[in-house]
Amino acid sequence: MFGLDRLICALSFAAIGVIQGDKAHTEDSDQLALLERASRADPLALSTLYDQYHSKIFSYVYHRVGRADLAEDLTGQVFMRMIEAIRNDRGWRTSFSGWLYRIAHNLVIDHYRRRQRATFVDIDEAPPIRATQGDPERTVESRLNSERLRAALGLITEEQAQVITLRFLEELSIAEVAAIMNKTEGAIKALQYRAVLALRRVMQP
Repeated sequence: MFGLDRLICALSFAAIGVIQGDKAHTEDSDQLALLERASRADPLALSTLYDQYHSKIFSYVYHRVGRADLAEDLTGQVFMRMIEAIRNDRGWRTSFSGWLYRIAHNLVIDHYRRRQRATFVDIDEAPPIRATQGDPERTVESRLNSERLRAALGLITEEQAQVITLRFLEELSIAEVAAIMNKTEGAIKALQYRAVLALRRVMQP
């Protein structure tokens, strides 16, 4: 759950630097045409983009806040800001997905600044989850691991937490994360390496 298996592998190999980048995902011509229509505030294009990105943005926000109801509320705000920005000619300049994730990231940061609390919630506040293949022990273990990871993300820098969330929980490519965080791919690789080492330290017993 939450990409924990992939992250555990990264933590295991971090000390020897065995972390590789992914191939960049390129948007095809149909997607570019859709984005062009959306940039002109075309209602159908905006609705299509909402359908395409809602679950991705919700997942990213949920990984950071740990509450489904709050994540849904913040996700709604992301798309409201998207529409407002487009209507005021303040839309994306390069990567649409990167721009959208940055809106989500800023909303999460604003939320925690207002609440003045760490970037995790108590396990009692988390929404119920279904048992994995009917195994209660695996369900509980998964929940505890997720809560422990969310707590650990609150103990490293915000940039490190963001790159961990995008790379290992959202499983985005190096290129995609670079676009979202407005950094070079080389900078993301270096940040990812430092982030995994930092997370490994704080998660050690």
